[in-house]
Parts: sequence; structure tokens; C-alpha cells
Amino acid sequence: MKNIVMWCVPGVLAVSSAVYAQVQQTSETAANAMQPMASAIDGNEAQGRGERLAKFGGCNDCHTPKLMTAKGPELDKSRLLSGYPAHAPLPAVPQGVVGPTQWGAVTTNDLTAWVGPWGVSFAANLTPDVTGLGGWTERQFIQTMRTGKHLGIGRAILPPMPWPGMAALTDGDLKALFAYLQSLKPISNQVPQPIPPRATAAR
Repeated sequence: MKNIVMWCVPGVLAVSSAVYAQVQQTSETAANAMQPMASAIDGNEAQGRGERLAKFGGCNDCHTPKLMTAKGPELDKSRLLSGYPAHAPLPAVPQGVVGPTQWGAVTTNDLTAWVGPWGVSFAANLTPDVTGLGGWTERQFIQTMRTGKHLGIGRAILPPMPWPGMAALTDGDLKALFAYLQSLKPISNQVPQPIPPRATAAR
């Protein structure tokens, strides 16, 4: 009886080890198969969060061209967040309207161009086209929002862009916002460079 027990126990252990190894391999295979799905879900969640932040932050107010309707301007969803239309005529700036004792700023009727003491600023193209954020990295986007400098090192980001408020967001928030912007339809639209105050006065 003792010999039978001694023979059976190693057999059970051998079978148990084989079953455990098979279960472990199956679990690892299932986990590996789930990784792309988990990454896709994480990516979708980030984009959804970024979209909510963009809407809450009013990004469309200035960065999306408008269609004039009987109810007033409405977002042109075919050009979502593509910025000031490159070939749109810029209205003449009335003299003496903007000043220390006058209005602080005036804007076009679709809010994509603004005039103030800083000159004329144009809402940027935020789509992933080469004329927009197509060549930007996530880090450059975050640095721009943190410093108020183009690409984090260039010219100042002009009003009315509320970058100081954006700078209060976490890195996770800004990464989500960038992920959303990168998911947009790329739209080719080369927005003009800002016009300095002296050139504005001469118009």
C-alpha cells in the first residue's frame, strides 16, 4: 500500500503541474489578446474626455468657422476646429474703436479673428493636418499650453486664447485634449500669421 501511495502522489503532482502550466499559459494568452482591446478602450476614453474638455472650454467658439442662419451663427461642423478660414476677407478695422477708453477688442461675426491692442489674432487650425497640429507632438502641445508660447518656445499666444486657464489642467487632461484633436478630420487651412498693432492701425 505504501508503494502505491508513493507512486500515486508523484503522478498526481505531475498531472497538477501540467494542468497548472496549461491554465497559466491560457491566462497569459488571453491577457495578451486583451491588451490591444484595452489600449483601444483607453484611447477612446481619452478622446471622449478630450472632446468634453474642448466643449467645456469653448474651443469651438473661436476655432470653428460658423454658418450664418436665421437664428444667427452656428458651428460649421464640416470645418470643425479648423480655425480662421484662410481666404476669408478680413473686415476693415474701424479707427478709434479699440483703446484705453474705448472697446478692449472687436471680433469678426464668427469669432475666428480678433482685434485688440495686441493687433489682429486669428484662431489656429487645431486639426491634425500639416497646416494645423499635424506636425506637433503631445509634449509640444502641453508645453504650449503651459508657457503660452507657440510650440512651447516661439511667439506669444495672443488673446483671446485663454492659455493661462488651460495651464491649470493636469498633464492627463492636456494629453486627452490632444488625443481628441488628433482624432479630428484633417482640414487643410493655412491660418494667417498675427498682424502687429502698427500694421493694424495702418489698415
